[in-house]
Amino acid sequence: MKNFKKMSFAFAVSTALILSACGKDSKTGGTENQKPLRVVTDAAYAPFEYLDKGKIVGFDVDFTNAVAKEAGLKIDIVNVGWDPLFAEVGDKLADVGMSSITINDDRKIKYDFTVPYFLSTNKILVPEGSDIKSAEDLKGKVVAVQNGTTGQEAVESLLGKNSKDVKKFENNNLAILELKSGGADAVVADNAVVETYAKNNPNEKLVVIEDKDSFAAEFYGLMLPKGSKYKEKLDKAVKEVVENGTYEEIYKEHFGTEPDLETLTAEQNK
Repeated sequence: MKNFKKMSFAFAVSTALILSACGKDSKTGGTENQKPLRVVTDAAYAPFEYLDKGKIVGFDVDFTNAVAKEAGLKIDIVNVGWDPLFAEVGDKLADVGMSSITINDDRKIKYDFTVPYFLSTNKILVPEGSDIKSAEDLKGKVVAVQNGTTGQEAVESLLGKNSKDVKKFENNNLAILELKSGGADAVVADNAVVETYAKNNPNEKLVVIEDKDSFAAEFYGLMLPKGSKYKEKLDKAVKEVVENGTYEEIYKEHFGTEPDLETLTAEQNK
């Protein structure tokens, strides 16, 4: 009887420990065993996403990591290129597209997006002394753009969809190289891209031109496969990261200025 009691007690203790361990796993939501979400990007878009000694870094990277942490999700960010990231998300081979992707009606037909997280507009990059002072002045000029971007759309609306004066490149780095080599008169791209390049390369004497009348405000979102089960959780996390001050810290670190939170949150709440 004594031995039976000892065995019963030991069994009860071991069972309690097993149940306790199971309880811990369920409480954490199984995050330790969770398969990371595949996040695909085009890491050639400084300061948003770019390679530094082989590592993918930038504003979007820090922001998306903060969102994933808030949502209790693990992520694995992979550099696949601009066109492939759309294919992967569209075919549900990836869970998230993260690459300064503007939310627009055409893209919303095939993809879902989180609430917006960044306010942007296209601007013009030209050499110092250029006679280009506005978007209207691009007519008759050769303009370099990244293929498949809203910058391309904006320029084609001015110069014509099949205009020989619109030079399309795989990324903005190549478009800017074309400008520097004299193969283009201007580059049109997102404001943060051209402003950061001009600021970081003062010896190249490049100037950024703003034209609010010609280039409308745009908003970036994290792109998801249509019907993604993660949309609600990511929407909530994006809003929380903006509201709790984390977004502002990351923004200041990368851009050195204050974000327009009023406009951004108004767009989020539409």
